[in-house]
Amino acid sequence: MQLDGAVAIVTGSSSPEGVGGETAKLLAAGGARVAVNYVTNADGAAEVAAACEAAGGAATVVQGDVSDDADCRRIVAETIEAFGRLDAVVNNAATTRATPLAALDALDADEFHRVFDVNVVGAYQMARAAAEHLRAAGDAAVVNISSTAGIHGRGSSIAYAVSKGALNTLTKSLAQVLAPQVRVNAVCPGGMLGGWTRKILTEEEYDQRVRAAAEAYPLHAAPWPLDVAKVAVWLVEGGHLMTGELVRMDSGQHLP
Repeated sequence: MQLDGAVAIVTGSSSPEGVGGETAKLLAAGGARVAVNYVTNADGAAEVAAACEAAGGAATVVQGDVSDDADCRRIVAETIEAFGRLDAVVNNAATTRATPLAALDALDADEFHRVFDVNVVGAYQMARAAAEHLRAAGDAAVVNISSTAGIHGRGSSIAYAVSKGALNTLTKSLAQVLAPQVRVNAVCPGGMLGGWTRKILTEEEYDQRVRAAAEAYPLHAAPWPLDVAKVAVWLVEGGHLMTGELVRMDSGQHLP
């Protein structure tokens, strides 16, 4: 896919230094027109949109909660109204609540439903709402921002890890039903640093991760949101014979 002139939706992209915001800016730098999605952070979304335009692309800001199917359909409709087509969807919107894995009584069904509604159902609803337009584009892409938590079962909570495992399976299912016009892949970062991680870890835990990245990760570095964004954009623009893939980027932590 040629980014220049392409149209992309990036959900959950209102944090300028988050994975979504960084992805939107990189797409725009390649000449894409980007729909910057937010739920409550209107100021952040406006900042990301301005950065997209400064990078050489075009941007529109679209409010909507991906856990609401009507909002998903409206996000797609407003993007089509603004730019006339749709070539890519990056499902970045996600939520979690830090809960120790062993604290089974700290998680209830309501928390599972809350996390799944955004992390899994939201990605499905966005893909469904966009499918007709993506197929019409003929060379389109869906990229789901997942996590290694969905592979090894550890993470900020069991609910989060299980939701990312489900998102990985959703990636494979959508890859089968949307082919050949649409490629569907997932990026699975692990041990990431940055604002998202700071929100879910204590200061001490975050400092421990920084040290572990420098000393224990095989590559002696941790992924940052920009690193994840670069892989997501490559999957949109390149990866022409890749679909149904889970691209793990954890600095080699999975190695024995």
